[in-house]
Amino acid sequence: MDILNLFKEGGPAMWPLLALSILSLSVIFERLWFWLRILTQEKEIVERVLDAAQDNWELASEIAQRATDQPIGRFLYAPLRLQKIDAETFRLALESTAEDELAGMRRGEKVLEAVITLAPLLGLLGTVLGLIDTLKAINIGDIATGGGAAATRGIGQSLISTAAGLIVAIASLVFYRLFQGFVVNQVKLFHKAGNELELLYRQFPPNFTNSTSAMLSETTRDSYTPSSKPSTSRFPQPPEPPNQS
Repeated sequence: MDILNLFKEGGPAMWPLLALSILSLSVIFERLWFWLRILTQEKEIVERVLDAAQDNWELASEIAQRATDQPIGRFLYAPLRLQKIDAETFRLALESTAEDELAGMRRGEKVLEAVITLAPLLGLLGTVLGLIDTLKAINIGDIATGGGAAATRGIGQSLISTAAGLIVAIASLVFYRLFQGFVVNQVKLFHKAGNELELLYRQFPPNFTNSTSAMLSETTRDSYTPSSKPSTSRFPQPPEPPNQS
């Protein structure tokens, strides 16, 4: 018996189950592609940024900026892109960015949760509707004369929707748990990388404040120091009064 015949015999509940399966597959393939791109590059990005931060914060910022197409790159670049920061601001930038990135990683979980909940219920509904139609078609006389085989076949066909609903729910649950495990690992990675970057900042802080103050002081001194150069005004100067002696 091919899939098309099974689908027809499953009853009207097979159509919403088909829609749920397509929705679940689209989310699964999109999330698999998302995690495949992340898991193959994030460790290298973290190592390069942390190694550069030990000697040159500007180089670390450039490396993180080039990796902003990845969540871990945006997470590390969040505090490094600020021009004037202290330890508390550094930590707040990391925490706020981590929350946003982790929320984006959980995208699609609500859809899978809905499929896991609805698919078995729709399958059970299809089975109940199939049993009702089968029992309506059964006559006591047909059972006595050997017509029970048709009733048994009808009951078996009504169970197809239940089996289909369970298959859709189980497949969605497997990938739902897999994606949740990836998110948990990302929480650990973000926590570890953020702590190491903050520790490097506390040990070897970038001298943004001092350099900025020095530049401002030089600019102020140059602006208010009297110039010894002769006046180059384009307006003619009034002649000096003659010396009357």
